[in-house]
Amino acid sequence: MPIDNGRDRDRILIVGAGQSGLAAAHAALEQGLRPVLLEASGQAAGSWPRYYDSLALFSPARYSSLPGLPFGGDPERYPRRDEVVAYLERYAAALIERGAELRTGARVETVRPDSALGMSGFLVRLADGRELTAPAVIAVSGSFDRPHRPALPGLDTFAGSVLHVADYRSPASLPGEHVVVVGAGNSAVQVAFELAAERRVTLVSRAPIRFVEQRPLGRDLHFWFRVTGFDRLPLARAEAPPASPVLDDGRYRRALHQGRFQRREMFTRLDGDHAVWPGGARERVDAVLLATGYRPNLPFLAGLGALDAGGHPRQRRGLSLTHPGLGYLGLEWQRTPSSNTLRGVGADARRVVAALARHLHATRPHARA
Repeated sequence: MPIDNGRDRDRILIVGAGQSGLAAAHAALEQGLRPVLLEASGQAAGSWPRYYDSLALFSPARYSSLPGLPFGGDPERYPRRDEVVAYLERYAAALIERGAELRTGARVETVRPDSALGMSGFLVRLADGRELTAPAVIAVSGSFDRPHRPALPGLDTFAGSVLHVADYRSPASLPGEHVVVVGAGNSAVQVAFELAAERRVTLVSRAPIRFVEQRPLGRDLHFWFRVTGFDRLPLARAEAPPASPVLDDGRYRRALHQGRFQRREMFTRLDGDHAVWPGGARERVDAVLLATGYRPNLPFLAGLGALDAGGHPRQRRGLSLTHPGLGYLGLEWQRTPSSNTLRGVGADARRVVAALARHLHATRPHARA
């Protein structure tokens, strides 16, 4: 297939059209660049359409918008999954009106250096064989398609059902009466609470659950994040916690205290259709749900030499340490505690795109001359 060389050296290819990709496109337009969003699915909403049905944001609408477009509606409500999908599609439409290009069904398979651009640009190959070139690429493909499945003893031979929360939609997703949920973060607790309405649920984790009050002194926690500047703390001052805190308006702690579901230390192993608890007690389990997080999903960069042995990008605050025209967005704790959230990715996008714009200007022929 012919190579799409684009119209000029101001084109920037953005791999992924979820919240981070859209924030990147907005920042690129502000810099006078021409963003092209390459989205593998059929819509510009990232992984949001595939999250579980009951998912609601942990931040109010007031603090959950991308740059340039307020969420709309009651600013104090906590938007649900489908509201977020609709918001992101509105945001994408507004970007297209301003000149951004969105290509859906465009799954990126490889990114490699493009010698035609003096080794300072990239050749991007899509799954259908099409190839595009650009002097800069931003990888924002997220992590939803790379769920982390820990090597728990006996998990691979467990006789019941094993499901990662990435594939969970509702209680109907899991069979049986007794479900063990593995994890101690927001998703683990939220799903355990939902399942407990009709199942016996045991929440297991290596560390205790760290509950944080959702609305201290009558104001949402994100109000205090904004007032204190916590959301803007650089990583040099705010290191990632060992376990994610669980935001709670009181219902989760109350359900746990009332015994609607229980929390136990991690089982020592799974044996057949039983969990073996510390001390040797055995208990039948019908299903195991893994709410154990995700890892960066960047296989298209593997041949570029931009990733470490674990598949994590070699980067600092969203800028590649191996290729000056390559950037990243949406990584957990990339620069601040809110880097991979709707409320925080916009600030990261402005910084990353501004740095790439400076790189593009410096590599233009007139700049070198």
